[in-house]
Amino acid sequence: MAVPAQQIIIIKRKKAGHGGHHGGAWKVAYADFVTAMMALFIVLWLLSSSEQVQKAVGGYFTDPKGHGKEMGNGLRGAGSESLPIHKDDMKKLKEKLDQAVKDVTSSEKIRDHIVITVTGEGLRVEMIEDEHGMFFDSGSPSPTAYGKELLQTLAEEIGKLPNTVTMEGHTDSKPFLGHENYSNWELSTDRANAARRWMQDHGMRLDQVTQVRGFADQSLRNVANPEDASNRRITLIIQYQKATPADQKPEESQPEAKPGTAKPGADAKPSPIPAAVKK
Repeated sequence: MAVPAQQIIIIKRKKAGHGGHHGGAWKVAYADFVTAMMALFIVLWLLSSSEQVQKAVGGYFTDPKGHGKEMGNGLRGAGSESLPIHKDDMKKLKEKLDQAVKDVTSSEKIRDHIVITVTGEGLRVEMIEDEHGMFFDSGSPSPTAYGKELLQTLAEEIGKLPNTVTMEGHTDSKPFLGHENYSNWELSTDRANAARRWMQDHGMRLDQVTQVRGFADQSLRNVANPEDASNRRITLIIQYQKATPADQKPEESQPEAKPGTAKPGADAKPSPIPAAVKK
């Protein structure tokens, strides 16, 4: 008797797949949360800042291209560095420029030829020449490598300020030789203009320079020796920024004087109130 063949049973098992894609909605919610927190911190910082900083930040949103008169836009700087420099702040600016010059100039000899002083007109920065021509080639309006490096450093710092700048060129009393129609007047003016062009190409705004003056030998630094090399110099004057009504502190209100009394602070005693006339 034949044995029946055993039936083969095939069991197919399906492999369990991973969970479906959950979507990226949580990323959008997280991004919104982070943005809201950043906006909150900015608002809290503005509320704790001074009125000048708030005005500077508001000036950017009012005129982001920087064509307006308000400060705080991209061309006029940002933050506290764009605030106007008044007479009382010139000493701080002097210290900052002194430090910037020290950082860029390692030689003590070169630093001795840079004089920064606070004057009645503004902060005066003088680049004083030596016998060999330290900042400009001798008899030429072309700046030297030292002159370009220093002018660029000053331009980067001054360009952050809304203050205007006057540039002056000076020479000694030695007559200029080499050209009949070219004198110390042209040389002093051309050097001031060359410094202006270089600084405006390296950080200073185009509308920041208001005057370019050439004095030749008519404003000597060393009057006792008109031919001394120290009379050859370039001078930058960072002019004071006029205070606006927003920068001035409001005066404390005086109490209103009552009838028959003197004003507060006056030396006079209160005047007596006349007695009523009897009928």
